[in-house]
Amino acid sequence: MTTRKVRVGIVGASGYTALEAIEWLIDHPHVQIVAATSRQADGSMLADMHPSLLRRIRLPVEDLNSKQIAERCDVAMTCLPHGASAHIIMELLAAGCRVIDLSADYRLSTPELYQKWYGEAHPDPSRLGSTPYGLPELFADQLADASLVANPGCYPTSAILPLSPLLKEGLISPKDIVVDSKSGVSGAGRTPKLGNLYCEVNESISAYSVGNHRHQPEIVDIVHRFSGVEPEVIFTPHLTPMERGILSTIYVHASPGVTANQIRECLSGYYPADGFVRVVSHLPATKYVARTNYVDIAVRENGPRIILLSAIDNLVKGASGAAVQNLNHMFGFEPTTGLK
Repeated sequence: MTTRKVRVGIVGASGYTALEAIEWLIDHPHVQIVAATSRQADGSMLADMHPSLLRRIRLPVEDLNSKQIAERCDVAMTCLPHGASAHIIMELLAAGCRVIDLSADYRLSTPELYQKWYGEAHPDPSRLGSTPYGLPELFADQLADASLVANPGCYPTSAILPLSPLLKEGLISPKDIVVDSKSGVSGAGRTPKLGNLYCEVNESISAYSVGNHRHQPEIVDIVHRFSGVEPEVIFTPHLTPMERGILSTIYVHASPGVTANQIRECLSGYYPADGFVRVVSHLPATKYVARTNYVDIAVRENGPRIILLSAIDNLVKGASGAAVQNLNHMFGFEPTTGLK
């Protein structure tokens, strides 16, 4: 375990996930944030970019290159768009800096899958499939020695955690799985877009990216990686008029003779009571997990179907909280440090 404070850099500090990571890391007892970078750097302070940080952290926003980041930091959290992230990560790794990547660049298993869904060739294809997927509840044994961790997507987290153990144990069918998810607007990022403006979103709910959302292959790929079973998944995301949170309603078929209670027992066995996954008796709601790193999962029966309900905060367990959790595993701290 590291004895001195781990020096952390936030690469791409202007967005919501960067702010959320900073909010959690400020109070982490074993961490010091030593760098915040942005191409928008103009000599201002981090609190000028994010006023909620005023008097909580005093740090300039700088336009640093990868070598400068690596010289200052033990680990960098890259909060950049896909494509842009991989180029910087290659340089950071070459300079000896460990990385937790919050983009999608290293989540998928093959360059072909990445090119199909992201429409471009991956700049660092040799690391696809060998980079640990940063969901400690399933892949903790891969994180301690990792130089690079691929932080999960928010929607996938809400679906992978309930589905993976059940498929691994053969309790549900891999066929005809429907994942119906609702997300708050912060999941679309901080960059202004017409569809995310207040007047477009308020008093409305709408589906988007139907049949072609990039989180669908991530769900299938990672569930397959953990369970050895490749599921057939229909995934439909919806935008809801709230700031944060994801509620996923997942429809599956139980294997012959398997009951809802057996499914609950399986999930409870995989996820210990002192962890972040809570198998609950009540119906999950985004309000119950807001601004926490918890995942609430419930099981219900409806005729031949089993319904799995999963709620997370998309900015915490769906992004920056998971990144802090991954940092804890990488540097030998208790997994919950700084998150409870």
